[in-house]
Amino acid sequence: MAEILVLVDHADGVVRKPTLELLTLARRLGEPSAVFLGPGADTATEVLGRYGAHKVYVVDAPEVDAYLVTPAVDALTQIAEHTSPAAILLPSGPDDKETAARVALRLGSGLVTDAVDVTAGPDGPVTEQSAFAATHQVTAHVTQGVPVITVKPNATAPEPAPTVPVVEKQDIAFSPPSATVRILSRAARERGDRPVLTEADIVVSGGRGVNGAENFALIERVADALGAAVGASRAAVDAGWYPHSHQVGQTGTQVSPQLYLAAGISGAIQHRAGMQTSKTIVAVNKDADAPIFELADYGVVGDLFQVLPQLVAEIEQRR
Repeated sequence: MAEILVLVDHADGVVRKPTLELLTLARRLGEPSAVFLGPGADTATEVLGRYGAHKVYVVDAPEVDAYLVTPAVDALTQIAEHTSPAAILLPSGPDDKETAARVALRLGSGLVTDAVDVTAGPDGPVTEQSAFAATHQVTAHVTQGVPVITVKPNATAPEPAPTVPVVEKQDIAFSPPSATVRILSRAARERGDRPVLTEADIVVSGGRGVNGAENFALIERVADALGAAVGASRAAVDAGWYPHSHQVGQTGTQVSPQLYLAAGISGAIQHRAGMQTSKTIVAVNKDADAPIFELADYGVVGDLFQVLPQLVAEIEQRR
């Protein structure tokens, strides 16, 4: 069976959800092999095997943590040249997309970024993307070299397929460009108990209609009732009502949750580009002509300050 390389996204050995999704997708295409960069492989191996990784290629070298994306490019390229995989899958984060582009260039391969689905086809992996600010769906496949594909979070639900992976430590010859930019320091991002925005199954976002930073407490209340992440429109972020790290849109974070609740968001094309691939979209807006209703699966025309408290009360009553 063809080998599929999956780059592991982790924090000190704790594997993040997008990697489990990639392993699930990789099983559609062949036999998944995880590429683990940095320390913590001993912690991650059991989880990777639980989701179907037959091999774990471990690159634990100082260069991986000391420099930017180039060491990852060196590692993926050399492992791919040695194993001749049928595809390489990576998460769709900013660093991973840069890594993917460089790997594709070095391998002389085609590249697909921000795929929302990957399936097996007669000529290799077939991808689905959202294009032109998510107004069109595009089906594509790579016609040259090893397909290098980055996949957006929540493209599929992680499904276990337990196996006992073989661990192979790799010695990588890092190129001189790998050491041209050194990481001088790191600081952990402050986060609470809510899910990470890009990985959340449910996102509750507030927009201009929230009408003030103090009123985002209501958005947070709904999010906590649903076990959701909190998002915000560009208008809300530009007004200083919520941190920029929570902005959903073309110039912010792109999300694709199972459920997206937009409260007080008109639905400008810039915002729609960041959430249009959500599986189910619910909109609450007092303007019946708001563009968001053209996109929503379910819509409530009403004042969010009346609708959302009723929603929270109903959720709490049904628990």
